[in-house]
Amino acid sequence: MPVIAFQGRPGAYSDLACRATRPGWATLPCRSFAETIEAVRDGLADEALLPCENSLAGRVAEIHALLPEAGLKIVGEHFQRVEHCLLGVKGARLEDVRRVHTHPVAMAQVRGLLARHDLEPVTEFDTAGAAELVAGWGRREEAAVASSLAGELNGLEILLRNVEDAAHNTTRFYRVAPPDAVVEHVAGQLMMTTLIVHVRHVPGALCDVLSCFARHGVNMTRIESYMLGGSFEASRFLMDIEGAPDDRKVHDALRALAGASQDHHVLGTYPRSAFRDEM
Repeated sequence: MPVIAFQGRPGAYSDLACRATRPGWATLPCRSFAETIEAVRDGLADEALLPCENSLAGRVAEIHALLPEAGLKIVGEHFQRVEHCLLGVKGARLEDVRRVHTHPVAMAQVRGLLARHDLEPVTEFDTAGAAELVAGWGRREEAAVASSLAGELNGLEILLRNVEDAAHNTTRFYRVAPPDAVVEHVAGQLMMTTLIVHVRHVPGALCDVLSCFARHGVNMTRIESYMLGGSFEASRFLMDIEGAPDDRKVHDALRALAGASQDHHVLGTYPRSAFRDEM
């Protein structure tokens, strides 16, 4: 059975995203993003799913640091809606709950729940890990905010669904694989390309780079800056653009980029998610 790796405990949102994007595959929980990448490089997993940005929290900085040197390529993207559930032990009722356990980021997304029910927030290392703790304690006054999958895996009951403050809370993931992996797509399907660009350290260098795409009609959907070699000068950028290198306009833009930048490296070309049409 093929295996897809993720960072977190079983039942984490990344686990849920793995099951959505690769149904029927085994999921492999890892302790860190670096370990997740290593699982693919060492052959323990066929692919990995790495969160790259969230509609509320912004970019996942560690992924931006690790991915350029990972030696893997991006073969897909996945958007996962974050739907928080309030989870309690069997037989618990909402009025029994006194404390809520979850990851600090998730806690910041359920302030309304805490205020409405006068609940004490207790931060934990992980949403799914919080569900494991609550299940282990077996006390009705303790509850967790995590995914419905975390509740199912830990034998907890859903006391309330969709307790997040913002309905648009969504995480985008890169699906990564070994360099020789075949990218799955159908003819005519729109594509995305992710690349790293190292700009020259001269005035107007970034403007010169961006003009390469503008002149050739290539739409850029994302740009993020990197620190490089401990310097505070932002000279390296991650970019997501629409299209594939074998498209004429993207081909011409990348050819122009070779002259306008110090260097660039394509991290992957992959099918554009249909979720983008719903945004």
